[in-house]
Amino acid sequence: MKQRSKHFAVKTILIGLFIQITTVTVSFGQTKTEQIDKLMNLYSDYGQFNGSILVADAGKVIYKKGFGMANMEWNIPNQPDTKHRLGSVTKQFTSMLILQLVEQGKLKLDAPITTYLPDYPKASGDKITIHHLLTHTSGIPNYTSFPNFVKELSLNPYSPEAFVKKFADLPLEFTSGEKFAYSNSGYFLLGYIIEKVSGKTYEQFLQDNILTPLKMNNTGFDHHETILKNRASGYEKNGKNYTNANYLDMSIPYAAGSLYSTVEDLYLWDQALYTEKLLSKKYKELLFNSYIPAGPGHYGYGWFINKAFNGEKNDSLTVIEHGGGINGFNTLLSRIPSDKNLVVLLNNTGGTNLNEMNVAIRNILYNKPYSLPKKSLATALVDVILEKGIASGLNYFKENKNSSTYAINENEMNSAGYQLLQTGKVKEAIEVFKLNVEAFPKSGNTYDSLGEAYLKNGDKNLAIINYKKSVELDPNNENGKKVLEEISKP
Repeated sequence: MKQRSKHFAVKTILIGLFIQITTVTVSFGQTKTEQIDKLMNLYSDYGQFNGSILVADAGKVIYKKGFGMANMEWNIPNQPDTKHRLGSVTKQFTSMLILQLVEQGKLKLDAPITTYLPDYPKASGDKITIHHLLTHTSGIPNYTSFPNFVKELSLNPYSPEAFVKKFADLPLEFTSGEKFAYSNSGYFLLGYIIEKVSGKTYEQFLQDNILTPLKMNNTGFDHHETILKNRASGYEKNGKNYTNANYLDMSIPYAAGSLYSTVEDLYLWDQALYTEKLLSKKYKELLFNSYIPAGPGHYGYGWFINKAFNGEKNDSLTVIEHGGGINGFNTLLSRIPSDKNLVVLLNNTGGTNLNEMNVAIRNILYNKPYSLPKKSLATALVDVILEKGIASGLNYFKENKNSSTYAINENEMNSAGYQLLQTGKVKEAIEVFKLNVEAFPKSGNTYDSLGEAYLKNGDKNLAIINYKKSVELDPNNENGKKVLEEISKP
């Protein structure tokens, strides 16, 4: 399975990457700003962050900076006012617009969606409520997981009405309200409902009801054809090399992921959430309720609500956050309302571990021990393989996998394997994917990639074994199911 950063499902950003790291003591000789700057410079030097960052402590901005290039062709650096695609960070704006309509009496959270979309199939539409869409509990299949999404659906423009038909007739994956299952389809539908109820396009309703009132002049619905000043280009990282990200028509992510913004504008958004400029207190509180278990925490309306432990007594902080991933970009906006702390990370080189950076910055803000990054063992491994061969590469990996210098990152190992696979080094790719399986045996994605490499090498039996394991670990791996069905035919 190719890098998930090419989709905008948030799971990759929040929980998909884990890197071995070194804990350091609090540096009392440095200010928080100096510690954050040292931390982020290391991430940048190691090729693990390329983008823009803003940190606020007690509501005041203490750090904002750009790292790396917004445009590599023209050597244009990232700045705090660089516009990045947000991916699923868009969802918090969509949920705000929905609650504004609820407050105006134009929507009801417990009403079935057929109330507002009478042409939606009643078999499922009569069972799905607005609340279900907001909390990812509708059971509607997630269109970004469709096997034909990347090569077909993502490339062409669709009207909201036309694209809804791509998933509206599909059977629900479970009874609505039964459980959490992240679905971009649900938030796409919310955008369509906003248009039907308001009589305006999603883009215009967003502009009128959030962006203009907050003077978020550097935020909007991204259009590929528009000349947009200070827009970052999206890239994918393959080892030490970068490529332009695959094209994605922005009508596809729509209300689930089509916005762009800057770290400075997202600070304005954060500050507005402490006021009643956009929504009265009664309705604003609905955004941040813990409605349904989701991973290690819960999901509200367009936000993940988690607990972070702080201090020897395990005093907990409520962290309200959401990440996003879309072709060439990944993003994270993390808030701690009790202390008005904010971390915004916008990266334009595909998937990287923003959650790890966020945790380190949070610990700096609270004067707790934090972790410094390590160099990528995957990147070093590919270099050795290309220079000295696979045997030397495997020895190098074995000698350094427990070192204090390098970290093993699942996504980077996966990328390294594909870098080899796509240049015809199939046997070398298999060995790298095998190392990733050994390091991350509970990840369905590692087995999927190994299965793909075995299939390309003509070993159908080993491909079947690994694809089966992948689907077992990740039942939502529709592509794996499709491949299994095809290669298992007599």
